[in-house]
Amino acid sequence: MLPYALLSLLLFVGVRAQPSPELQKRISAAIAAAANQSNPDYTAFVNPFIGTDDFGNVCPGASIPFGMTKFSTDMTGYAPAGYVADPSQFIRGLSPLHDSGTGSSLGTYGNFEIMPSLCPNGFNTCNTTLAARQRLRKNNTDDGSPGYFALTLDNEIKMEATATRRAGLERFTFPEGSKPYFVLDLANDLPASFAGGQLTINPDIGRITIGGRYGSSFGPGRFNYQAFACYDLLDGGRQKLDEYGVWTGDLVGLDAKGLGQTRLNLSLNLIGGIYQSGALFSYDDNPTTVNIRVGVSFISEERACENAETEIGSATFEEIRERARLLWLEKLSKVEIDIANTSPNVTEMLYSSLYRAALTPNNATLEAQGLFADTTSFYFDSLYCSWDTFRTFFPLLSLHSPVEYAQIVDTYIDGWRKNGWMPECRANNLQGWTQGGSSADNIVSHFAVYYHNEAQQLGIDLNELYAALVTDAEVNPPEWNIQGRQVNVYKQYGYVPFAVLDVSSTGRQTREGSRTLEYAFEDFGIRQVAQLLEKQDDVEKYTNRSLFYRNVWDPSIESDGFKGFFQKRYPNGTFAFQNPINCSPNDRNQSRPCSLQGTNVNGFYESSSWEYSCSIKETFVKRLDHFFDAGYYLAGNEPSFQTPIGYHYADHPAQSVDRVREVVFDNFDITAAGLPGNDDQAAMASLLAFHLLGLYPVPSTTHLLILSPFTPKYTIHNSFLNISTTVTVVNFDSKSVQKRIPPGVAAYVQNVTVNGVPSASRCHYDFHDTFRTGGEIVITLTADKGEADSCLGLLPESISTGGFAKAR
Repeated sequence: MLPYALLSLLLFVGVRAQPSPELQKRISAAIAAAANQSNPDYTAFVNPFIGTDDFGNVCPGASIPFGMTKFSTDMTGYAPAGYVADPSQFIRGLSPLHDSGTGSSLGTYGNFEIMPSLCPNGFNTCNTTLAARQRLRKNNTDDGSPGYFALTLDNEIKMEATATRRAGLERFTFPEGSKPYFVLDLANDLPASFAGGQLTINPDIGRITIGGRYGSSFGPGRFNYQAFACYDLLDGGRQKLDEYGVWTGDLVGLDAKGLGQTRLNLSLNLIGGIYQSGALFSYDDNPTTVNIRVGVSFISEERACENAETEIGSATFEEIRERARLLWLEKLSKVEIDIANTSPNVTEMLYSSLYRAALTPNNATLEAQGLFADTTSFYFDSLYCSWDTFRTFFPLLSLHSPVEYAQIVDTYIDGWRKNGWMPECRANNLQGWTQGGSSADNIVSHFAVYYHNEAQQLGIDLNELYAALVTDAEVNPPEWNIQGRQVNVYKQYGYVPFAVLDVSSTGRQTREGSRTLEYAFEDFGIRQVAQLLEKQDDVEKYTNRSLFYRNVWDPSIESDGFKGFFQKRYPNGTFAFQNPINCSPNDRNQSRPCSLQGTNVNGFYESSSWEYSCSIKETFVKRLDHFFDAGYYLAGNEPSFQTPIGYHYADHPAQSVDRVREVVFDNFDITAAGLPGNDDQAAMASLLAFHLLGLYPVPSTTHLLILSPFTPKYTIHNSFLNISTTVTVVNFDSKSVQKRIPPGVAAYVQNVTVNGVPSASRCHYDFHDTFRTGGEIVITLTADKGEADSCLGLLPESISTGGFAKAR
C-alpha cells in the first residue's frame, strides 16, 4: 500500500478517472474533523467505490443495510455488480436491483434499466437499444455515500439515486433548455436472461408497471424467477408527461417505436438471440430536474407500487437520503474506534468494510416466491455463497448484530422446512451452485455456539436448527449440485472418492479432495451443536467424522522439499496424484480449470493442495514460511483466510502478527482497486475488518484468535445484549501499522487481561468471556518479538488434539 498522503495525492490528480476525487477529499476531511468530535458521522468515512475496479465486483449503488434494492448504473464489459470504475466502459442505464461482491461472470439482476436521453429530433429518433443508447460518463463525476449514488453522463445528464428497503427515488438533472427523454427496459438484465414479461403505461396517472421472468446469475439456466417494478413519473403532480409509447429492437436492424401505444406482452424467444423492448417517454415544459419514484417486488406489479407508496410516499429525495444515512449510521456505530490516533487510511478501510459487510444478503422478507411464497419466516435472498461467507462474514455479524444474524438463520432453517435441505447458494430467489458442501451448517452452528442462551428470544428453535443440520449430514439429496452433500459415498468410504459409482444422486464429480475437507468441517460444526444439546452419541459420531480429513492425506507426496499433501483418492483407496502446485499462483498453467468446471481434475476448489495442506502440523512453521515466501498464498481465496494466523497453533503468535501486516498492506487499500479480487459478498470486507481489529474468528467455535490491532482502542456495541466491549491497546505505536514492523516498535502481544483478569492465553480468548459479557479487554504490546512469540499459556484448541471438550 502507498503511504496515505501520496495515495490521496494520486487520487486527487485523477490517476483513475473514477470515482470523483472530491469523494476522497470529503472522506479525508471528515476523518480529520472527527478527531475532535464526540459523536462522529461514521457514514462520512465510507468509500463505496473500494472494490469497483480490479474485479472486486462491488456495487456502490444506493441502498440501506441488507436492502433489497441497490440503485446503480449498469455498464458494458465484465460488470457482475452493474457498475465498474473503468472509465472506458459505457453506461446502459440505471437499475434498482443488484448484488454486491459476487463472482457471477454473467452479472446479477440489472433489471428495469432506465436511461435518460436527449432526442433533439423527437420521439422516433431516440436511441433505445442497448448498443445505441449506451454512453460514456463524464470523467471524475461518480460519487456516493451510504444510501446515495450519483453519476454524470458525457452529455451532462446527471443521474442520482437513494433507497429504502424495496423502493427508491431517482433524480435526473438535464442541461438547461433540453427536453428530457427516458428509455425504460423490459427485456434486458445483466445476464441477458429474459424469459418473458409485460409492460403497461398508464398515462392518466403517470405510472409504468413492468415485470417478467429472468434467469439465475449463479445456478441452473433452466430456473427462472419473477421480478416487478413500478415507476411513478409525475412527482406528485409536479411533472407532466408529453410523449409516451413502446419500442422493440434487436442487433440486426429491428428498431421500432410505437408512439401512444401502452402495452407490451412478450414471451420467451424460443429460437434464441437478443430481443429488446421497453417504454419510451418524455416530459413537457423542458424541466431541468426530473424525479421518478420506483418500487420493486418479487411478488407482483401491485406489490411493487405498494412498496413505493408505503416506503416513500410523498417524501423528497433529501428526506429519503437522510433516512438511509441514519440507518447506516446506526449500523456503523456498532464499532467505534479511536479516530484521533488511528491512521486515516485504516479508518477509511475499516468503515468501508463494515459498510460492505451490511450490503448483503438482501432482506426480501414478505417478497418470497415459489416454495416460500407464503412463509411466515424471515426471507433473505442472495445467500451466495455460504462457502464464501461462513468464515468471516457471519462471525463479524455475530459480534454486534445477533438480531439480523438470527433472521438469516431463520431463513436457512426455513429452507430446510420447505425444501428438505438448507439453502447453500441461493441467488435471485433460486437455488445456486454448491461450492464446497453444505456450508450453511457452519453458519447456523456458529450462531448456536454464540447465542444458544438467547436463541429462543431471538426466534430460533435450537432443536429445529439441529434437525436441519442432521439432514444435511445424513440425507443425500437427488442432486447435490444445488443443495446438501454427496453424503452416501462420503459416509461409505470416509472421504469423497474420485471416479466413484454413485447410483442414487447427481452432481458434478469434481473437487473430491476439498469437498472431503469441507464436509469434515461441516460435521465439526454439527458436533459443536450436538455438544450444546447434550446428544453424546452424536458428539462421538460427528467428532469422528470431523477427522475424515485425514483420509485424503497422502504422506508420500513431495513438493518443494516438503512431504505430505492432500490428494483426491479412488474408491479402492489409492491416491490419484495431482501436483500440489496446481491451481496456485505458481502454477505455470494459468488457464487450468480450478473452479466449478467439469474439467477441473485437480481435486480442489479455487485453491491448491499447497493451500489446503497448511493445516497439518508436521514441519508446520517451516511449511507456513515457505508457503508465503514462495508465493503460494493468494489473498482472494477463502481457504487462505486463516492461513496467516496459523502460526498461533504452533505457538508462534508473533509470526502471525507479521504475516497479517503483510497480507493487509499487500492486498488492501482505499482505491477502487483496493481489494484482492472479488469481494465475495463481503467475505473480503469482513476479513479485513477482523485484521484491522486484531482478531480472527474460528467458525463454529467461540474462539477468537488475538492479533495486534491497527487502532489503539475500539468498542463493539451489542444492542441486543445491551453490552459494550472495549479493547484498549497499551503501548500502541502508529509506526507498527505498515507492511514491515520496524525494529524497536511495539507491535507484539505481551499480555492480555479481560476485565482485570489475566487471560489464560495471549493467543486466544472466548466469546463468552469477552464480547458476550462486555467490559474491558486490555492488550499490552511489546517490541520484543522473541519474548512475545509464544501463547504464554493455552494454545488455540483443535479437535484433532482433544480440544473443545466442553460446550460454553
